[in-house]
Amino acid sequence: MGLGSTAKKIQGLSDRAEAMYKQVQQLQQRIIGLEEEMDDTHETVKRLDHQLTEQRALLLAIAAEQGLDGEEILAEAAIDEAELEAAETDSDATESTDTITEADASDTPSK
Repeated sequence: MGLGSTAKKIQGLSDRAEAMYKQVQQLQQRIIGLEEEMDDTHETVKRLDHQLTEQRALLLAIAAEQGLDGEEILAEAAIDEAELEAAETDSDATESTDTITEADASDTPSK
């Protein structure tokens, strides 16, 4: 093997290494950007959570002023939501079972 082909191979490796280095730099910039976006999102969520807590306290105070039990209303709403989610889960499970049954039926050879 001559020096010319060795130099070509080394140049090829050098070119690939440089391309990979550029890709690593681009990935690093993307990661930094994602971290910044995540920090911004975290701050937004914290701010919204704080505002939600304030609004809940305000609504409970208004409910109490009107002679309503705000905690009872919230508990009933939570129960209703849980029942709705359970019904949706049951519906999804039934649909999955129906789909499996239909697939089994189509796989069964006819007599």
